[in-house]
Amino acid sequence: MTQTPAPTRQDARRHDREIVALAVPAFGALVAEPLFLMADSAIVGHLGTAQLAGLGIAAALLTTAVGVFVFLAYATTAAVSRRVGAGDLPAAIRQGMDGIWLALMLGAVVTAAVLATAPLLVDVSGASTTAAPHAITYLRVSALGIPAMLVVLAATGVLRGLQDTRTPLYVAVGGFAANAALNVTLVYGAGLGVAGSAWGTVLAQCAMAAVYLAVVVRAARRHDASLRPDATGIRACAQAGAPLLVRTLALRAVLLIATSVAARLGDTDIAAHQIVLSLWNLLAFALDAIAIAGQAIIGRYLGAGDAAGARAACRRMVQWGIASGVVLGVLVVAARPLFIPLFTSDPAVRDTLLPALLVVALSQPVGGVVFVLDGVLMGAGDGTYLAWATLLVLAVFAPVALLVPGLGGGLTALWWAMTLMLTVRMVTLWLRTRSGRWLVTGAVRG
Repeated sequence: MTQTPAPTRQDARRHDREIVALAVPAFGALVAEPLFLMADSAIVGHLGTAQLAGLGIAAALLTTAVGVFVFLAYATTAAVSRRVGAGDLPAAIRQGMDGIWLALMLGAVVTAAVLATAPLLVDVSGASTTAAPHAITYLRVSALGIPAMLVVLAATGVLRGLQDTRTPLYVAVGGFAANAALNVTLVYGAGLGVAGSAWGTVLAQCAMAAVYLAVVVRAARRHDASLRPDATGIRACAQAGAPLLVRTLALRAVLLIATSVAARLGDTDIAAHQIVLSLWNLLAFALDAIAIAGQAIIGRYLGAGDAAGARAACRRMVQWGIASGVVLGVLVVAARPLFIPLFTSDPAVRDTLLPALLVVALSQPVGGVVFVLDGVLMGAGDGTYLAWATLLVLAVFAPVALLVPGLGGGLTALWWAMTLMLTVRMVTLWLRTRSGRWLVTGAVRG
């Protein structure tokens, strides 16, 4: 990076206020999302083991089908926040509408594909003969809500780009409450079983999408922005999102490889791995909240032509990322006697779990830097670099992880490989931010 004047205490406080104002509501919304699945699992679990197993398989497939399109939120946030920084709110909202139209188009295609291939997908997932019918039922009904889920992603990106993370929090909390109530009513009150749980989720997601659309449409009318689909804008959104899709697929490959290796280590190791991975994902929500703030803030600064402000905000967010990682790491170590018994009473699993958990705790400051810089480069619209960098990370991680069963070290060695993955990501992201090549100013990244 080019040298800039040292930030004053007043500058730091200003950045802190912005980061907190965006990150805290974003964290609440991120945590609310997995509660959908938890509510479904709690309600369906009382129907029987086969029903719960079917839900687990279908939910994993559905999460994957929707999760790969998370770029709808990321790319839209970056594009909209740039327009906001440039002071052109009508163009910002039009940009957001292009993302929403793209979400609807992709949602229709994915829904058709899932409906047609549901039995095959469930079979490939290894479902038992008793769980498979429930998995197919849940998957087919839930697929009808995929367009709404993708609209929620894109519209969330619009509001984040408009520097609003509170509305997504309110919508997420309301959606969770509606989902829980609908599930209980349809599963038990209407006697629809697993299908009732799926319909409850579909209705809740559609309601969330409707609320988001109402907010965006109201803003469009206020600023006289067009709501009509624009082929050029939709194509630009798809082009901006393609590199982020590659990045997301590469990161999902990392997690799949890690789970596959853990499974080859034995039942005890895979059980412990699932516990560690669940905790790791929860910690990621906290760090991702700062990354979301980074996307919105950096995009706005660059859109306003303020490269120095973007550098200063990046520096401050890195400090937040490191501090948050240290705090989370200490919390993991300090709270381990409390939460480990919640997950397992098996002494063998506990013995395998503990050293891997300590590795996760040590890696949190690195993770803090990774999440922040990832968000900064997304906010800058630097998706192509992120795609190539993440493919490099996958190329380094995969052979190291696959060697773990042969070389020994068990689950702890696997999580050291995960820490290596985070470290390589940190280096690639730091080199990019250090170079300053991401600092492309203007309402649209050239």
